[in-house]
Amino acid sequence: MLRILALLQEAGDAAAGGAAAGGGDLGAGLAVIGAGIGLGRIGGNMTEAMARQPEAAAQIQNGAIILAALIEGAALFGLVIAGFIK
Repeated sequence: MLRILALLQEAGDAAAGGAAAGGGDLGAGLAVIGAGIGLGRIGGNMTEAMARQPEAAAQIQNGAIILAALIEGAALFGLVIAGFIK
């Protein structure tokens, strides 16, 4: 985690110095990768939970859809903020 933060700080310093690769590009990439990982974990855990308790499948699916929407909203917010960094 600290390595990622150090890379972000270096990218931000490079962007301030006029380098081609800005911190916004790295931030946008991290937002998309993080959202992909989160959505994948939700899908996998939802499948396991539905296999263990088929009678609760509707409740599990509704909760997973709500969580996926929240993750996508956070990823979109991260992309917008990363766009402002440029």
